[in-house]
Amino acid sequence: MASAAPAVHLHLGHEQRTSGSGGTHPHLHPVSQQTQADIPLAGAKEVEEAVAKAVAVQESWRRTAPEVRRDILNRLADLLEANKAELARMAALDGGTTLMVGERGVDTAVGWTRYYAGWCDKMSGELISTFDTRGELSYTVPEPIGIVGIIITWNGPLISLGMKVAAALAAGNCVICKPAEITPFAPEMFARLCKEAGVPDGVLSIFPGTGEAGDAIVRHKKIRKISFTGGPITARKILTACAEEIKPSVMELGGKSASLVFPDCDLQAAAERAVFWTVGCLSGQGCALPTRQLVHASVYDDFVARLKAIIGQFKVGDPTDPTVAVGPVINKAAVDRILGMFERAKADGAAKFELGGGRCGGELADGNFIEPTLIVDADPDHEISQVEIFGPAVVVMKFETEEEAIAIANNSEYGLAAMIQSNDLQRVHRISERLSAGGVYVNGGFQINPYTPFGGIGISGFGKEGGKAGIDEFLHYKTVTIGVGAPIFPK
Repeated sequence: MASAAPAVHLHLGHEQRTSGSGGTHPHLHPVSQQTQADIPLAGAKEVEEAVAKAVAVQESWRRTAPEVRRDILNRLADLLEANKAELARMAALDGGTTLMVGERGVDTAVGWTRYYAGWCDKMSGELISTFDTRGELSYTVPEPIGIVGIIITWNGPLISLGMKVAAALAAGNCVICKPAEITPFAPEMFARLCKEAGVPDGVLSIFPGTGEAGDAIVRHKKIRKISFTGGPITARKILTACAEEIKPSVMELGGKSASLVFPDCDLQAAAERAVFWTVGCLSGQGCALPTRQLVHASVYDDFVARLKAIIGQFKVGDPTDPTVAVGPVINKAAVDRILGMFERAKADGAAKFELGGGRCGGELADGNFIEPTLIVDADPDHEISQVEIFGPAVVVMKFETEEEAIAIANNSEYGLAAMIQSNDLQRVHRISERLSAGGVYVNGGFQINPYTPFGGIGISGFGKEGGKAGIDEFLHYKTVTIGVGAPIFPK
């Protein structure tokens, strides 16, 4: 695996710093586990400086013509697209994302950036009342919130940047963004391309940082809203701070999504999708992946056999090898956590491991590689079926009736996504209404299209990204009411 990594900077507006008050973080090569870079970290000091830069340009950016913001974001999309191969390489260096998945991630970020570029000159309020109808003129005006804080996690950082930063800038906000220090290279390139695209100095600051930096972003009184992607544990800390500051937030958290497989679907296509999204995509390290496969009893054995055959074709190894479908997981702690879940499921007799269930051997033995794992006959109430594995594994359960399938699917604290594999249109509509999830995706429908709202319920979070709802998260609607000047005490 080529190890050339770009120098990472703290981007405070257009200023690039090679060091910060938070010290450094040693970034380990995702395959060799050798230190390949020391990543500078921001602390509270840099947050304060970035906010000062944003405050200085906040009003001029708000008053910038929407067509200008549109053109900047379209140029950014062009630059992302032109640098697809290099951005995919950055994803591989960041955390071991395979080149194919990395390139798909670039396409996703490009799509979101173009979509929200299109919203820049289309935001509008509404006329609510007129002098003739109610004796006063009332209307609403969409306005940017001001300065927003964006904190993203390590899996697919470029996708998260496209989903969040583009919408916030399109709405006319300034942005202070903290990506995860363990995946710094794609965000570094994104920051450079934003400057090249013409984002004005001070409007956008991007820097990896310490927990202190994250806390400073959340608690800063001039940062008026937080958008966070990550897990429930960190989310609770952020929400506590937001509550103390009476600050709104968007929370895009985890998921344990169920895919309901019925006999009338294309079983081979459904099996291929199941394996790609749970084993191949980010090595299973994604929030809206169909990690629980609920399969009708009449096709259960057939479907399991198809999954087993497909998983067997997925090559594990160096993510920069174009023939590799499954890269490493993010770090050794993830390996230990995943293997611990597997061992507990085995010890408790909660599932049968049809494939995998351990660490890869041979030349991959010293890396963070987990065998692609097929877990069948799983207990729906056990940890293996209730908690995110966040590794290349798929859990399969059997059901007899629609009612049972719905009950198993809804037996989760999460509620980000649910999937249905069926060609029965009435069944699809009937079940979609009853699944407890922020979105239902049928026969391969994509979870994170830029034009559809995405977000969960329960411990999967709240708020939306995508569609008009996604840009509304970064706006407030001011009401203006004009009276006729009638005296308060009529004569």
